[in-house]
Formats: sequence, C-alpha cells, structure tokens
Amino acid sequence: MGRPAPAPTEPGRNGPRLAARFVEWMMGAPEGHITAVPGIPRNAQLKAAGNGVVRQQGAAALRMLLAMREASRG
Repeated sequence: MGRPAPAPTEPGRNGPRLAARFVEWMMGAPEGHITAVPGIPRNAQLKAAGNGVVRQQGAAALRMLLAMREASRG
C-alpha cells in the first residue's frame, strides 16, 4: 500500500469505534479517497467503503479472467 496502517479505532461517545480511515486503508483506496470528501459523515464513509470492491481483488480477478480467455484461444 505504500503507507502504514492508521489506527483501527477512534474515540466515540460510548468508547472506541471503528475508524473510517482504517477501513479506507483496508480496502486499498488512496488516502482520503473516502474520508477526505467534504460533507460526508462517518457512517456514510463506512457504508461507501463497505459497499466498494477491494481494488487488489478486482485486479486479480481481471488478470485471471484474461489469462483464462487467452488459454481458451489456444
């Protein structure tokens, strides 16, 4: 990823809670891709990250599909 992992939790009203920056990092998104968008609350940031595709997995799937296609062409 090229950057260290941010803290997985942050202070919340009822104790520690999941940090959106950590989820963004786990998803492989560039720093601030989800968390630096103005006006988006934490819950919406987490929802956006959770509904996204892990970029590394998507890239691996495309490579595998292309390799299978090439192999079938013989």
